[in-house]
Amino acid sequence: MELQKQLLFTVIFTTYFIFIAGDDFYVTLGHLKVQTSDRVQTEAANGVVRRLISDKASLFQLTVDPNLGPVGKDTFKIVKEEGAEIVTIVGTSGVAATWGFHHYLKYYCHCHVSWDSDQLTLPEVLPTVNLTVTSADRFRYYQNVCTTSYSFVWWDWLRWEREIDWMALNGINLALAFTGQEAIWQRVYLRLNLTQDDISEHLSGPAFLAWMRMGNMRGFGGPLPNSWHRQSLVLQHFILDRMRELGIVPVLPAFAGHVPRAFKRLYPDASLSLMADWCNFRDEYCCPYLLDPTDPLFRTVGSMFLSELIAEFGTDHIYNCDTFNEMVPQTANLTYLAQVSNAIFSAMTAVDTTAVWMLQGWLFVNSMAFWGEAQTEAFLTSVPLGRMLILDLQSELNPQYKRLHSYYGQPFIWCMLHNFGGTLGLYGAVENVNQRVFEGRNLENGTMVGTGLTPEGINQNYVMYDLMTEMGWRTQPANLTEWFSLYAERRYGGVNIHADKAWQLLKSGVYNCTQDDYDMHGADIICLRPSLGSTEFVWYNTTELAMAWDELLDASEQFHEAANYQHDLVDLTRQILQVKGGELYGTLVTAFREGNITIFQENAQLLRTLLADLDLVLSSNKDFLLGRWLEAAKALGTTDLEKQLYEYNARNQITLWGPHGEILDYATKQWGGVVSHYYLPRWNLFLDALNSSLVEGVPFNQTFTAERIFNEVEVPFTLDTSLFPTLPQGDSVEIAKLVHLRWRRMLAQPAGQRIPYRRSRSSSLTVSSGQYRIFSFFAEQF
Repeated sequence: MELQKQLLFTVIFTTYFIFIAGDDFYVTLGHLKVQTSDRVQTEAANGVVRRLISDKASLFQLTVDPNLGPVGKDTFKIVKEEGAEIVTIVGTSGVAATWGFHHYLKYYCHCHVSWDSDQLTLPEVLPTVNLTVTSADRFRYYQNVCTTSYSFVWWDWLRWEREIDWMALNGINLALAFTGQEAIWQRVYLRLNLTQDDISEHLSGPAFLAWMRMGNMRGFGGPLPNSWHRQSLVLQHFILDRMRELGIVPVLPAFAGHVPRAFKRLYPDASLSLMADWCNFRDEYCCPYLLDPTDPLFRTVGSMFLSELIAEFGTDHIYNCDTFNEMVPQTANLTYLAQVSNAIFSAMTAVDTTAVWMLQGWLFVNSMAFWGEAQTEAFLTSVPLGRMLILDLQSELNPQYKRLHSYYGQPFIWCMLHNFGGTLGLYGAVENVNQRVFEGRNLENGTMVGTGLTPEGINQNYVMYDLMTEMGWRTQPANLTEWFSLYAERRYGGVNIHADKAWQLLKSGVYNCTQDDYDMHGADIICLRPSLGSTEFVWYNTTELAMAWDELLDASEQFHEAANYQHDLVDLTRQILQVKGGELYGTLVTAFREGNITIFQENAQLLRTLLADLDLVLSSNKDFLLGRWLEAAKALGTTDLEKQLYEYNARNQITLWGPHGEILDYATKQWGGVVSHYYLPRWNLFLDALNSSLVEGVPFNQTFTAERIFNEVEVPFTLDTSLFPTLPQGDSVEIAKLVHLRWRRMLAQPAGQRIPYRRSRSSSLTVSSGQYRIFSFFAEQF
């Protein structure tokens, strides 16, 4: 009966939506808008300017006028008259004004702001301009639910402040705000009569919270200390205050249905089902219960959580909820799917009658076989149109909006996912981004209302994100040849023919992947647990990659001291060594199989030398240091034990990803320190085992060797507490030149394209020994 009432309401709402409210409500999603005053937003926008260019901030005057542009679309106007000293920028919100400021820096002053470093050399005389720009859509969205764990997990307020500034500078006006939710859950669970032990065995460690939140696993890397809850509550208040001051709409979490195992004891009559095993996690850390959304208890728990959350943080009326991330419902029955969706939404509206449900569309990609058109339509349309916002999470490679008919009327955001696990490796599908955004926007009867960045991890391939953020205002594709030339000029602070040639080669090569099914960016051979069966996917001409390396090095005389140049030179050198490492691997494996000891030993030694050179060049740049990641983790600990726990979390996530390598090497990082203390020791053990097999004439035992690598290298690395540098060692440019001298002549164009290395996160090698109870000591102490 309740469902029938809701469906009737949907029909009435839809009729109003189409025939009475018109386009305005649809485009703007009504009340999802700035709630702070123009004065507060103006001050916040000028605060961004002061933090970015403190010595010249007085040359810019930002103000907010919400009546400047059309309703539902941000607009900024930039005016700098001839002879005037001040550049005036007016925006419809704090975000819009800040976006306009950044637009002026980029396109009139040739400056650059990025995750890596800034290039902010302003011209002596600021250029004149009279320009008005209006956004192409309602929203510019930012974050994946995994980004909070892969990239943000150890951030303090200073780092968050910088990121929120970056969001505003790039026009982001809708962003996840997930910090602090475990503190709210602890309060709710205690009110529901769970013990502290019940809660501790459920909440994971900091580096794995994203997957605990989505019901994929539980408890691993924990228990979560109370000091974490206290710190995260304070941090979330800072984050939300600044977002709201600037006019960024924060997306808060809602109850998705995943609950601790203790619910079965406390509520035996509730409809609870164990979640399916995810990525081979064993029972100790897998499979929390899913409280069926159709059970009355779901609404009770969901309302309690949302009420507590809003009481603590306030609300902007939009909530993210992903009940079936990499999981599928218990049945494909259409009535049941409609009831589930309706119940999830009803738990939100029971507390916030104007709630909008934001859903990551990854389930429609990951479980496409389950989510056919009928199942998807039943699930989506049981929520009133306009009250659900879909993130088409990987539009550049796996768009679902066409297959699912613009989500049957629900608005969606066109998103570039691009990165998995925060891995490093030059990659982009630049032509897809430059064309498909406009295809989505121009769909007949389409429901696209924004563009979004949804990487699992940031701090890589900034060029792709710099381009993608511009899709929020561009009305037609960019001229990529011109755009990449200007990118190099802005990023390094000058025009240089060699830098331009390098970026043109990268644009048409490594950044122009056309393989829509390429889903493991960064999972290259040298970073994988060594075996005889690895292959690597190279979609670009490696000779042209080497030519880009030559050209970028030739720009060193002009840009030697430029921070972004140093970063890119290290990154490109890293990519070259990654490719060469794959070639050496292929040669030595062939030699091993053919019994050629001499060729095998020569290439094995070359691979060891290459990994040492890789660590050397990575260690020369601040952006590629293991020590910074580890020290950021330990800095959040308030006791020695907490510091140890957080360091374990930080080390495990980028290596084993689970106590037994459940998602082995998924979030791999080519960082100085990781190469020397993790990748190289693994390869040394593997190569020694192959060499012994050849020399002694005994069969090679892959399973035994993998067990040794696990027990002697991988687990010890995660438990180690050795210190690593937090400052770069050596001159990046000079080291890159030495590496170039050693390896350039050995780079050869492969005879043919190698077969893609395809690995799903659910595949891992199961070892028969080393079944460690890593967390027993931690658990006893908290």
